[in-house]
Amino acid sequence: MRQSVRTPGTGNEHRNGEPYSSEHGQLAHETPESGLPARRLSELAEEAVRCTADCCGAVATASDGSDERPSAVTHPDLAALVSVQLRSGEGPIPAAERQGRPVDARDLLQDQRWPDYRALALDSGVRSSVTIPFRSSDLTVTLTLCSFRPGALEAAPHGPVRALGDLAATCLVRDRSYRAALTEIDQMGAALRSRPVVDQACGIVMHVLGCDADEAFTVLRRISQTTNHKLAEVAAAVVERRGRGLERELAALTR
Repeated sequence: MRQSVRTPGTGNEHRNGEPYSSEHGQLAHETPESGLPARRLSELAEEAVRCTADCCGAVATASDGSDERPSAVTHPDLAALVSVQLRSGEGPIPAAERQGRPVDARDLLQDQRWPDYRALALDSGVRSSVTIPFRSSDLTVTLTLCSFRPGALEAAPHGPVRALGDLAATCLVRDRSYRAALTEIDQMGAALRSRPVVDQACGIVMHVLGCDADEAFTVLRRISQTTNHKLAEVAAAVVERRGRGLERELAALTR
């Protein structure tokens, strides 16, 4: 990364054929794909580089406490800096996440913290960095700005990147809620589509065993659990056979 890294890297991507607008930092059209965490982080990193003087590259990460840790970098050399920090748990990213405030490395040539991170950063030509955390709900987004010059990024946490980071964290939480809602809708749709078959199967079980609807549903659920098949699949099999040949098996489940 000894050459300038202002040229867009991973963030210079296209979404559904629509190019990213470097002039305004916006997308021509919002689509469901904009919820992808890596894409949000990539946009944050690229815009942070564009609006911060003396910034040669940026890293954006997100964490919600799970094993999934999406990240984006503006230059391939910076990817190793992310990996060494997440692997060791030491570095400005973990420190910012723990402390909840910006972590400034004014001059990595003199800084003795995080030796593994420091060695990789200096080898890439990074002389200073500042990592800013942004929290929304249970999500923490970090933005690390890098510079070839010592002490060049002290004012960065108070500049435009503050608004960019807050917006990115809010959007990631919103996108996650949107995806969760879509998943729930899909599950509800599947349940509604399978309901008629389950009702038919309950009717057959009621006829075969002479039981009521609650007992019939309990029988179907037991079969589903013991055979490790979905309830809808069990119901479809009962309907297909019209209960014939199942009398003994069904009766055994009521005992």
